[in-house]
Amino acid sequence: MKQVALSEIKDDLSKYLRLAEKEEIVITRHGKPAGLLVGFASEDDWFEYKLEHDPRFLQRIARARQSLQSGKGVKLEDLQPEPKALPHRSKRGS
Repeated sequence: MKQVALSEIKDDLSKYLRLAEKEEIVITRHGKPAGLLVGFASEDDWFEYKLEHDPRFLQRIARARQSLQSGKGVKLEDLQPEPKALPHRSKRGS
């Protein structure tokens, strides 16, 4: 995580947005942390960030974990894949 003064970021925001795609940048004001600049290299990164910070999604995850701990639900590792259907062969006048 990189630290950069607010005055530097104001002078070249686009440069720091590109850097923030690779690592979070702590913005400092008078030498003290004041904010965080997070960049997204793709829309998928943006989507993941939104999920990771969405209280409703986090609550659903917490409830699912509680259900598993209380013996309810099925662990992903315990799921058996469904057998694949065999391709249909047509009978031609043989």
